[in-house]
Amino acid sequence: MSTEVTRGYTDGDVDTNFTDNRHLNSIVSERYSRRGTLIGGFKTTVAALLGTSLLAACDEDVFGGGGTTVSAGDDAATTTGRLVTLTGTATSTTAKAPSWSQVSGTPVDLIGSGSTVSFIAPAVSTATDLVFRFQVSDILGTKADETTVTVSPAVLGFNAVAKNLDDIVTVPAGYSVTVMTRLGDPIAAGVATYANDGTDTNFAQRIGDHGDALYWYGLSPTGTRDDNSSVRGLMVQNHENLNVQYLHPNGPTNVSSGPRPAAEAIKEIEAHGVSVTEYRDTGNRTWTWVQDGAFNRRITPNTPNEFHGPVRGSDFLKTVASTDGTAGRGTINNCSNGHTLWGTNLTCEENWAGYFLRSGDDGARTPRELTALRRYGVTSSTGNYAWASAGSDPMFRRWDARASGASALADYRNEPNQFGWVVEIDPYDPTKAPRKRTALGRMGHEGAWPGKLTAGKKFAVYLGDDSRREYFYKFVSATDWDPNDAQATDRLAVGDKYLDNGTLYAAKFNADGTGAWLPLVFGSVPNRPVTGAEPEYVFASQVDILVNARLAADAVGATPMDRPEWTATNNATGEIYLTLTNNNAAGRPLTGTDAANPRHFNDPKGASNQFGNPNGHIIRLRENGDDPAATGFAWDIYLFGADSAEADPNNVNLSGLTADNDFSSPDGLWFSRPQNPAGLVKPLLWIQTDDGAFTDRTNNQMLAALPGTVGDGGAKTITNVGTGGATATQATRVGAAATPATLKRFLVGPKECELTGVDTTPDGRTLFVGIQHPGENGDPTAPSSHWPQSQGGTASGRPRSAIVAITRDDGGVVGL
Repeated sequence: MSTEVTRGYTDGDVDTNFTDNRHLNSIVSERYSRRGTLIGGFKTTVAALLGTSLLAACDEDVFGGGGTTVSAGDDAATTTGRLVTLTGTATSTTAKAPSWSQVSGTPVDLIGSGSTVSFIAPAVSTATDLVFRFQVSDILGTKADETTVTVSPAVLGFNAVAKNLDDIVTVPAGYSVTVMTRLGDPIAAGVATYANDGTDTNFAQRIGDHGDALYWYGLSPTGTRDDNSSVRGLMVQNHENLNVQYLHPNGPTNVSSGPRPAAEAIKEIEAHGVSVTEYRDTGNRTWTWVQDGAFNRRITPNTPNEFHGPVRGSDFLKTVASTDGTAGRGTINNCSNGHTLWGTNLTCEENWAGYFLRSGDDGARTPRELTALRRYGVTSSTGNYAWASAGSDPMFRRWDARASGASALADYRNEPNQFGWVVEIDPYDPTKAPRKRTALGRMGHEGAWPGKLTAGKKFAVYLGDDSRREYFYKFVSATDWDPNDAQATDRLAVGDKYLDNGTLYAAKFNADGTGAWLPLVFGSVPNRPVTGAEPEYVFASQVDILVNARLAADAVGATPMDRPEWTATNNATGEIYLTLTNNNAAGRPLTGTDAANPRHFNDPKGASNQFGNPNGHIIRLRENGDDPAATGFAWDIYLFGADSAEADPNNVNLSGLTADNDFSSPDGLWFSRPQNPAGLVKPLLWIQTDDGAFTDRTNNQMLAALPGTVGDGGAKTITNVGTGGATATQATRVGAAATPATLKRFLVGPKECELTGVDTTPDGRTLFVGIQHPGENGDPTAPSSHWPQSQGGTASGRPRSAIVAITRDDGGVVGL
């Protein structure tokens, strides 16, 4: 007599609590209650062996009759993104060729072979049955059994991480953290291991400081571009700024005024820019990086680049080092980024203006020049880190932007005009010089994220200008998108096609939840009127408008925003999200609010008042007709940052935040990739913070969200409160309130860090996160953080910015 052996399914769930949702165990138990007694003891055995909870009940049918008895196991239920394991059994030792196949339902890739296979539950909009068949062969023929896995829509499948002030990266139970490339790590053969004591040099071949936005570019086993590779790839990361006190043995010399030692200045200059580093999964999401990878590369402020687009060759770009205005050197203060479907990286120059020395030359400048220089903040008497004082080498002289020669061809007065651009880099070709895309305008670029691409429609890029009371921009290509360009081999030539010609717009947000894109086109942009002590500015050409995009946005009446930072595109809806990090009382006074920037309140930090909009918000818009070239849009405010313990729920905590999801100063923003279930149907959104207002309660953090759509809330009028108890009302548009099912805290960073940069492998099973400037307020003798050493339990050593790789212990999609 044959013996029948049943087995169950596991979805890889590790003690997950679906807060505010019925647990799937209860659903399955009701559906299959008549079989509950049969599987009771078996569930315990499987859970012990696999370390996972069982969401299954038995349902067996036998095909073929006689001889070998086979079982495909129990029907089961799971949710999008979970790892499901199927194990079939047969009673006969003579059974051969065990195999699994999918019979019906949303197609999945079965991983493995033989009796046991697994798959990632696909993205679905409603509960969907997937039917699988297990079969074997014996002397009587083929025997098979079928089982059904019911997949429900995505949920935030983790318990919220509590706010904390610890000196580690804290993630939910069931997740692991691996520290990847850190400040100073060598990325070329023969470069010594980083000593981390201030003596290290040669940052042109080391990971730079203040790692910011990052993006994964897949590589095939043979080292060619592979957009779907999740085991080998290139990590492209920006390096925005410096914890300069830790770069030298005893801190920097004369950093505020100069003269600076040349060796110190060279190190600091080279620690800026961009890095490209090969990452590899050595098996089962065990990550490492390759020091001598063939694609490894540093792009620093000294790296040659080319100007492309309308400003190329203009007088604005001509200097003693580039007399024809076509060539430049390097990129600096690279903050957020963008990614193109043709496989290039868009890095963005943000707070570049402060690096230049420029004072005492007003008499040699025209009124127009002075207006533009002041509008962009090129006014420092020393420049950040005083590099111009380090010697006569052009590497240092270029940071002296004073008009000192007979003309612009004899000095570096125009050097500031060479910065503030979006820079396109081909990570797969280290021989190609980066290209600065001048059609996208010059500003304090936070990011440059493309909108949803549709064949035959224009290509749009959304741009934040990260400073208080600056603007939100959009660039629309002159050329319609051709999907055939996505896999072109000359990737920068594709960038020429879409990024060098088009129209730049600035956004105006109306009180009724509509908005308009105002074209910044010569002939339609009026003169910028007299503003304070600044005279009227008359635009001379389209080149003038692009170089001085801030002045043009002033002139057309765009809406000043509360520090426009990262943009992100929801690939399912095409909606665009923009983080507005914060504003102070000067930038957003009680009488200076508007519908898109509606709050003025106080979030006290200890004994200090913080009036204005200290906690920030996230706004989103949808183009009219879902057309990237539309000149109108609808908008609302998706989330408002707030302290849930103290904020007024009617006028400040407008999103109904709780202790599990309250946040302040949203900054980084990114939707999951559409190559995996987290990026489909209802894409998972990641939100990172760069906060100072809330850091007495928690270190900076990252949250996961499942957003709705524009218009899922409604109109609201709030009462703002200023100093002395003065009040004013403001109408606005709010999105649906957050719930535990739609917003949870996923990660808290180490002490004094900022969360900067987020991406996953294409399969969504590894999440990469940037940890910037831990311990930024310490000094070499008393570091205020010891991360990343502290991640492994060592409370010593200077802190270092770094990337971490985060994986689910059960192998599922991160966050779901």
